[in-house]
Amino acid sequence: MTHDEQLKAVKDFSYQKMSGDATGHNFDHIQRVVKTAKKILVTEAADPLITLSAAYLHDVADDKLVSDPAELEKEIRDFLKDNQFSNTQIEEIIFITHNLSFSKSLGSNPPKLSLAGQIVQDSDRLDAIGAIGITRAIYYGGANSDTIYDPKILPREKMNKKEYRNLNNETIINHFYEKLLKLTDMMNTSSAKKIAQSRNQYMLGFLAEFKAEWDAKK
Repeated sequence: MTHDEQLKAVKDFSYQKMSGDATGHNFDHIQRVVKTAKKILVTEAADPLITLSAAYLHDVADDKLVSDPAELEKEIRDFLKDNQFSNTQIEEIIFITHNLSFSKSLGSNPPKLSLAGQIVQDSDRLDAIGAIGITRAIYYGGANSDTIYDPKILPREKMNKKEYRNLNNETIINHFYEKLLKLTDMMNTSSAKKIAQSRNQYMLGFLAEFKAEWDAKK
């Protein structure tokens, strides 16, 4: 198989797995992450096949989205092997998809991603901020019946993964302070850092407007 044929197979597999998602992680999100990864690849010397395959597959076995992530990881491995990816390529793709999430950064020893992994991580994080990020945060919060805002509930600090994933006393607006506003400083590549700056400012403007309207000051 050519690399183009392999990527086409990966894209089709991702569509099959993610097109029915209703939490903001559907195939539209996947395609934006892939487009952003291609944009970053113009200035970064990472393996395109590894980078784009991981971008297509990064949410398929996400433990916040599926009940049996280990089974999905096995399915991904089998699929990649059937489509002539080498064992080395498969291991790198799986490592990236397993370790790029924000929750993985909350431990005392966060995983070190390859350049390909850093590009996918940046692309995924860029889709979590700005106008799209605001929309996805509200969409995901609604899917999980989160409270929109409660000024008496303060944003949480210094969380581990278990605490971060606990949605009790979580609000959609607090999610901006607990994660989204932190992502700009966590970008890996220079291209992503530039894009993130303006998206971060957009979110700050949204939060200021939201709180002013909430308090009936505007």
